[in-house]
Amino acid sequence: MAGGDAVSRYARQVAVPELGDAGQARLRAASALVVGAGGLAAPVLQYMAGAGVGMIRLVDGDVVAESNLHRQTLFRMVDIGRPKVEAAREAVAGLNPECRVEAVRDVLGPGNAAVLAEGVGLVLDCADSFAASYVLSDLCAEKGLPLISASVIGTEGYAGGFCGGAPSLRAVFPDLPQRLGSCAEDGVLGPVVGVIGGLQAQMALAVAAGMEPSPLGRVVSFEAMAHRFGGFRFDGAPEPDWRPGFIDPATIAADDFVIDLRAPEEGPLAHPLARRIAPEAMGDGGPCPAPGQRAVLCCRSGLRAWTAAERLAARWDGEITLVALGDQTGETA
Repeated sequence: MAGGDAVSRYARQVAVPELGDAGQARLRAASALVVGAGGLAAPVLQYMAGAGVGMIRLVDGDVVAESNLHRQTLFRMVDIGRPKVEAAREAVAGLNPECRVEAVRDVLGPGNAAVLAEGVGLVLDCADSFAASYVLSDLCAEKGLPLISASVIGTEGYAGGFCGGAPSLRAVFPDLPQRLGSCAEDGVLGPVVGVIGGLQAQMALAVAAGMEPSPLGRVVSFEAMAHRFGGFRFDGAPEPDWRPGFIDPATIAADDFVIDLRAPEEGPLAHPLARRIAPEAMGDGGPCPAPGQRAVLCCRSGLRAWTAAERLAARWDGEITLVALGDQTGETA
Protein backbone atom coordinates (compact mmCIF):
# COMPACT_ATOMS: atom_id res chain seq x y z
CA MET A 1 0.00 0.00 0.00
CA ALA A 2 1.05 3.64 -0.46
CA GLY A 3 2.56 5.23 2.60
CA GLY A 4 3.21 2.14 4.73
CA ASP A 5 2.15 -1.33 5.71
CA ALA A 6 -1.52 -2.07 6.53
CA VAL A 7 -0.58 -4.48 9.32
CA SER A 8 1.47 -1.78 11.06
CA ARG A 9 -1.05 1.00 10.41
CA TYR A 10 -3.96 -0.72 12.14
CA ALA A 11 -2.05 -2.89 14.63
CA ARG A 12 -3.05 -0.97 17.75
CA GLN A 13 -6.77 -0.94 17.03
CA VAL A 14 -6.95 -4.53 15.74
CA ALA A 15 -5.49 -5.56 19.10
CA VAL A 16 -8.68 -4.29 20.78
CA PRO A 17 -10.79 -7.45 21.30
CA GLU A 18 -14.06 -5.68 20.49
CA LEU A 19 -12.70 -4.83 17.02
CA GLY A 20 -10.21 -7.49 15.93
CA ASP A 21 -9.43 -8.55 12.37
CA ALA A 22 -13.11 -9.10 11.52
CA GLY A 23 -14.05 -5.59 12.60
CA GLN A 24 -11.14 -4.12 10.68
CA ALA A 25 -12.29 -5.91 7.53
CA ARG A 26 -15.77 -4.42 8.01
CA LEU A 27 -14.27 -0.94 8.34
CA ARG A 28 -12.34 -1.42 5.11
CA ALA A 29 -15.57 -2.36 3.32
CA ALA A 30 -17.62 0.42 4.95
CA SER A 31 -18.99 3.50 3.20
CA ALA A 32 -20.39 6.58 4.92
CA LEU A 33 -22.09 9.85 4.06
CA VAL A 34 -20.78 12.75 6.16
CA VAL A 35 -22.91 15.90 5.92
CA GLY A 36 -21.02 19.03 6.96
CA ALA A 37 -17.28 19.66 6.80
CA GLY A 38 -16.94 21.91 9.84
CA GLY A 39 -15.86 21.44 13.44
CA LEU A 40 -17.72 18.20 14.10
CA ALA A 41 -16.45 16.71 10.86
CA ALA A 42 -12.81 17.49 11.70
CA PRO A 43 -12.39 14.72 14.33
CA VAL A 44 -14.94 12.53 12.54
CA LEU A 45 -12.99 12.55 9.28
CA GLN A 46 -9.60 12.14 10.92
CA TYR A 47 -10.63 9.24 13.15
CA MET A 48 -12.72 7.47 10.52
CA ALA A 49 -10.02 7.78 7.87
CA GLY A 50 -7.31 6.90 10.36
CA ALA A 51 -9.23 3.78 11.37
CA GLY A 52 -9.42 2.60 7.77
CA VAL A 53 -13.00 3.29 6.65
CA GLY A 54 -13.05 2.52 2.94
CA MET A 55 -15.12 5.36 1.48
CA ILE A 56 -16.50 8.66 2.79
CA ARG A 57 -18.82 10.87 0.75
CA LEU A 58 -18.40 14.39 2.19
CA VAL A 59 -21.05 17.04 1.48
CA ASP A 60 -20.73 20.75 2.26
CA GLY A 61 -21.37 23.89 0.23
CA ASP A 62 -19.26 26.31 2.28
CA VAL A 63 -15.75 27.74 1.98
CA VAL A 64 -13.14 28.05 4.72
CA ALA A 65 -13.20 31.32 6.70
CA GLU A 66 -10.75 32.58 9.31
CA SER A 67 -13.50 32.40 11.97
CA ASN A 68 -13.67 28.63 11.40
CA LEU A 69 -10.07 27.91 12.34
CA HIS A 70 -10.39 27.83 16.14
CA ARG A 71 -12.51 24.68 15.94
CA GLN A 72 -12.36 23.30 12.39
CA THR A 73 -8.95 21.76 12.87
CA LEU A 74 -8.56 20.16 9.44
CA PHE A 75 -7.98 23.61 7.93
CA ARG A 76 -5.02 26.02 7.87
CA MET A 77 -4.61 29.68 6.99
CA VAL A 78 -3.71 28.76 3.41
CA ASP A 79 -7.14 27.11 3.06
CA ILE A 80 -9.12 30.32 3.64
CA GLY A 81 -11.44 30.85 0.68
CA ARG A 82 -11.20 27.25 -0.53
CA PRO A 83 -14.20 24.91 -0.61
CA LYS A 84 -14.21 22.99 2.66
CA VAL A 85 -14.80 19.66 0.95
CA GLU A 86 -11.68 20.05 -1.19
CA ALA A 87 -9.43 21.11 1.68
CA ALA A 88 -10.81 18.28 3.83
CA ARG A 89 -10.28 15.70 1.10
CA GLU A 90 -6.63 16.72 0.78
CA ALA A 91 -6.14 16.50 4.55
CA VAL A 92 -7.65 13.01 4.68
CA ALA A 93 -5.56 11.85 1.73
CA GLY A 94 -2.45 12.97 3.59
CA LEU A 95 -3.52 10.99 6.63
CA ASN A 96 -4.57 7.73 4.98
CA PRO A 97 -4.56 7.28 1.20
CA GLU A 98 -6.49 4.03 1.64
CA CYS A 99 -9.60 6.02 2.56
CA ARG A 100 -11.34 7.37 -0.54
CA VAL A 101 -13.17 10.67 -0.06
CA GLU A 102 -15.82 11.79 -2.54
CA ALA A 103 -16.02 15.58 -2.15
CA VAL A 104 -19.45 17.00 -3.02
CA ARG A 105 -19.71 20.77 -2.86
CA ASP A 106 -23.43 21.16 -2.26
CA VAL A 107 -25.94 21.84 0.50
CA LEU A 108 -27.94 18.81 1.59
CA GLY A 109 -31.70 19.25 1.44
CA PRO A 110 -34.86 17.24 0.91
CA GLY A 111 -34.39 17.38 -2.86
CA ASN A 112 -30.94 15.73 -2.99
CA ALA A 113 -30.63 13.77 0.28
CA ALA A 114 -31.66 10.41 -1.20
CA VAL A 115 -29.19 10.72 -4.08
CA LEU A 116 -26.35 11.76 -1.77
CA ALA A 117 -27.02 8.77 0.51
CA GLU A 118 -27.20 6.27 -2.34
CA GLY A 119 -24.83 3.34 -1.88
CA VAL A 120 -23.65 4.16 1.66
CA GLY A 121 -24.20 2.05 4.75
CA LEU A 122 -24.00 4.79 7.39
CA VAL A 123 -24.91 8.49 7.65
CA LEU A 124 -23.25 11.09 9.89
CA ASP A 125 -24.99 14.39 10.54
CA CYS A 126 -22.20 16.92 11.18
CA ALA A 127 -24.07 19.90 9.75
CA ASP A 128 -25.48 21.12 13.10
CA SER A 129 -28.59 22.25 11.19
CA PHE A 130 -32.11 21.77 12.53
CA ALA A 131 -33.56 21.11 9.06
CA ALA A 132 -30.72 18.85 7.90
CA SER A 133 -31.03 16.67 11.01
CA TYR A 134 -34.73 16.00 10.42
CA VAL A 135 -34.28 15.51 6.67
CA LEU A 136 -31.56 12.94 7.36
CA SER A 137 -33.55 11.25 10.12
CA ASP A 138 -36.60 10.88 7.87
CA LEU A 139 -34.45 9.48 5.06
CA CYS A 140 -32.56 7.06 7.30
CA ALA A 141 -35.77 5.85 8.95
CA GLU A 142 -37.23 5.15 5.51
CA LYS A 143 -34.09 3.42 4.16
CA GLY A 144 -33.13 1.58 7.37
CA LEU A 145 -29.77 3.37 7.52
CA PRO A 146 -28.06 4.10 10.85
CA LEU A 147 -27.71 7.81 11.57
CA ILE A 148 -25.11 9.26 13.94
CA SER A 149 -26.18 12.84 14.63
CA ALA A 150 -24.45 15.46 16.80
CA SER A 151 -24.94 19.07 17.80
CA VAL A 152 -22.93 21.67 19.72
CA ILE A 153 -23.81 25.16 20.93
CA GLY A 154 -21.69 27.20 23.32
CA THR A 155 -20.25 24.83 25.92
CA GLU A 156 -22.68 21.90 25.54
CA GLY A 157 -23.44 19.24 22.98
CA TYR A 158 -24.56 15.70 22.32
CA ALA A 159 -24.07 12.79 19.93
CA GLY A 160 -26.59 10.01 19.36
CA GLY A 161 -27.30 6.92 17.30
CA PHE A 162 -30.67 6.90 15.54
CA CYS A 163 -32.58 4.83 12.96
CA GLY A 164 -31.05 1.65 11.50
CA GLY A 165 -33.36 -0.40 13.73
CA ALA A 166 -33.43 2.17 16.55
CA PRO A 167 -36.03 4.95 16.96
CA SER A 168 -35.56 8.03 14.81
CA LEU A 169 -34.39 11.45 15.88
CA ARG A 170 -38.04 12.55 15.77
CA ALA A 171 -38.90 9.92 18.39
CA VAL A 172 -36.33 11.42 20.78
CA PHE A 173 -36.92 15.08 19.90
CA PRO A 174 -40.58 15.25 18.77
CA ASP A 175 -41.08 18.78 20.08
CA LEU A 176 -39.49 21.94 18.85
CA PRO A 177 -36.84 23.62 21.02
CA GLN A 178 -37.82 27.02 22.39
CA ARG A 179 -35.08 28.54 20.26
CA LEU A 180 -32.36 27.40 17.94
CA GLY A 181 -28.88 28.57 18.76
CA SER A 182 -26.05 28.97 16.29
CA CYS A 183 -22.30 29.30 16.47
CA ALA A 184 -22.54 32.87 15.18
CA GLU A 185 -25.18 33.94 17.73
CA ASP A 186 -24.23 31.95 20.82
CA GLY A 187 -20.56 31.21 20.23
CA VAL A 188 -18.87 27.84 20.56
CA LEU A 189 -15.68 26.55 22.21
CA GLY A 190 -13.36 24.53 19.99
CA PRO A 191 -12.56 21.76 22.51
CA VAL A 192 -16.28 21.14 23.10
CA VAL A 193 -16.75 20.58 19.38
CA GLY A 194 -13.74 18.26 19.45
CA VAL A 195 -15.17 16.21 22.32
CA ILE A 196 -18.56 15.78 20.65
CA GLY A 197 -16.99 15.10 17.26
CA GLY A 198 -14.81 12.44 18.88
CA LEU A 199 -17.89 10.82 20.42
CA GLN A 200 -19.60 10.92 17.05
CA ALA A 201 -16.60 9.27 15.39
CA GLN A 202 -16.51 6.50 18.01
CA MET A 203 -20.22 5.80 17.54
CA ALA A 204 -19.81 5.69 13.77
CA LEU A 205 -16.83 3.33 13.93
CA ALA A 206 -18.68 1.04 16.37
CA VAL A 207 -21.62 0.79 13.96
CA ALA A 208 -19.43 0.32 10.87
CA ALA A 209 -17.30 -2.36 12.55
CA GLY A 210 -20.25 -4.14 14.15
CA MET A 211 -18.93 -3.61 17.69
CA GLU A 212 -21.13 -4.39 20.69
CA PRO A 213 -22.93 -2.90 22.45
CA SER A 214 -24.23 -0.79 19.60
CA PRO A 215 -24.51 2.97 20.09
CA LEU A 216 -27.82 2.96 18.20
CA GLY A 217 -30.56 3.89 20.63
CA ARG A 218 -28.28 5.99 22.85
CA VAL A 219 -27.60 9.71 23.33
CA VAL A 220 -24.41 10.91 25.07
CA SER A 221 -24.23 14.52 26.23
CA PHE A 222 -21.37 16.71 27.47
CA GLU A 223 -21.43 19.88 29.59
CA ALA A 224 -18.01 21.50 29.45
CA MET A 225 -18.37 23.98 32.31
CA ALA A 226 -19.59 21.23 34.65
CA HIS A 227 -16.98 18.80 33.27
CA ARG A 228 -19.77 16.26 33.09
CA PHE A 229 -20.96 13.58 30.68
CA GLY A 230 -24.53 12.32 30.69
CA GLY A 231 -26.82 10.36 28.47
CA PHE A 232 -29.72 7.98 28.15
CA ARG A 233 -31.04 5.06 26.11
CA PHE A 234 -34.20 5.46 24.06
CA ASP A 235 -34.85 1.96 22.77
CA GLY A 236 -38.56 1.57 22.16
CA ALA A 237 -39.32 5.31 22.11
CA PRO A 238 -42.53 5.75 20.07
CA GLU A 239 -42.46 7.60 16.78
CA PRO A 240 -44.62 10.76 16.89
CA ASP A 241 -47.96 10.77 15.09
CA TRP A 242 -47.42 14.33 13.81
CA ARG A 243 -44.39 14.51 11.52
CA PRO A 244 -44.21 17.71 9.43
CA GLY A 245 -41.63 17.04 6.73
CA PHE A 246 -39.27 19.34 4.86
CA ILE A 247 -39.58 19.74 1.09
CA ASP A 248 -37.40 21.37 -1.55
CA PRO A 249 -38.56 24.87 -2.64
CA ALA A 250 -38.44 23.66 -6.25
CA THR A 251 -41.31 21.26 -5.54
CA ILE A 252 -43.79 23.97 -4.51
CA ALA A 253 -46.83 23.56 -6.78
CA ALA A 254 -49.18 26.14 -8.27
CA ASP A 255 -52.09 25.01 -6.10
CA ASP A 256 -50.15 25.05 -2.80
CA PHE A 257 -50.96 27.39 0.09
CA VAL A 258 -47.55 29.07 0.50
CA ILE A 259 -46.57 31.24 3.48
CA ASP A 260 -43.21 33.02 3.88
CA LEU A 261 -42.68 33.64 7.60
CA ARG A 262 -39.55 35.77 7.27
CA ALA A 263 -39.36 39.55 7.64
CA PRO A 264 -39.01 41.52 4.39
CA GLU A 265 -35.37 42.40 5.15
CA GLU A 266 -34.47 38.71 5.25
CA GLY A 267 -34.95 38.34 1.52
CA PRO A 268 -37.45 38.28 -1.33
CA LEU A 269 -40.48 36.02 -1.17
CA ALA A 270 -39.61 32.34 -1.19
CA HIS A 271 -41.98 31.74 -4.11
CA PRO A 272 -44.12 33.92 -6.40
CA LEU A 273 -47.22 32.32 -4.86
CA ALA A 274 -46.15 33.06 -1.29
CA ARG A 275 -47.79 35.46 1.15
CA ARG A 276 -45.64 37.06 3.83
CA ILE A 277 -47.17 36.45 7.27
CA ALA A 278 -45.72 36.49 10.80
CA PRO A 279 -45.67 33.10 12.58
CA GLU A 280 -47.99 34.30 15.37
CA ALA A 281 -50.62 35.17 12.77
CA MET A 282 -51.05 31.49 11.92
CA GLY A 283 -53.10 30.89 15.07
CA ASP A 284 -56.84 31.23 15.58
CA GLY A 285 -58.38 33.57 13.05
CA GLY A 286 -55.34 33.41 10.78
CA PRO A 287 -55.24 32.38 7.11
CA CYS A 288 -56.17 28.78 6.37
CA PRO A 289 -55.69 26.58 3.30
CA ALA A 290 -58.67 25.50 1.26
CA PRO A 291 -59.82 21.88 1.57
CA GLY A 292 -57.41 19.62 -0.31
CA GLN A 293 -54.64 22.22 -0.49
CA ARG A 294 -51.12 21.52 0.79
CA ALA A 295 -49.75 24.06 3.24
CA VAL A 296 -46.12 25.06 2.60
CA LEU A 297 -44.57 27.12 5.40
CA CYS A 298 -41.19 28.75 4.69
CA CYS A 299 -38.53 30.39 6.87
CA ARG A 300 -34.73 30.48 7.19
CA SER A 301 -33.94 27.56 9.50
CA GLY A 302 -37.26 25.73 9.78
CA LEU A 303 -37.91 26.90 13.37
CA ARG A 304 -40.60 29.47 12.56
CA ALA A 305 -42.11 27.14 9.97
CA TRP A 306 -42.43 24.39 12.59
CA THR A 307 -43.98 26.83 15.10
CA ALA A 308 -46.46 28.05 12.49
CA ALA A 309 -47.22 24.44 11.51
CA GLU A 310 -48.13 23.63 15.12
CA ARG A 311 -50.51 26.58 15.21
CA LEU A 312 -52.09 25.63 11.88
CA ALA A 313 -52.37 21.93 12.76
CA ALA A 314 -54.40 22.83 15.86
CA ARG A 315 -57.23 24.07 13.64
CA TRP A 316 -56.70 22.38 10.26
CA ASP A 317 -56.07 18.70 9.55
CA GLY A 318 -54.64 18.88 6.03
CA GLU A 319 -51.09 18.24 4.79
CA ILE A 320 -48.46 20.63 6.17
CA THR A 321 -44.89 20.80 4.86
CA LEU A 322 -41.89 22.94 5.79
CA VAL A 323 -39.21 24.73 3.78
CA ALA A 324 -35.87 25.82 5.29
CA LEU A 325 -34.44 28.47 2.98
CA GLY A 326 -30.97 28.44 4.52
CA ASP A 327 -28.66 30.29 6.86
CA GLN A 328 -26.89 33.20 5.18
CA THR A 329 -23.83 32.68 7.39
CA GLY A 330 -23.31 29.11 6.17
CA GLU A 331 -21.80 28.23 9.56
CA THR A 332 -21.52 24.60 10.62
CA ALA A 333 -20.22 23.69 14.05
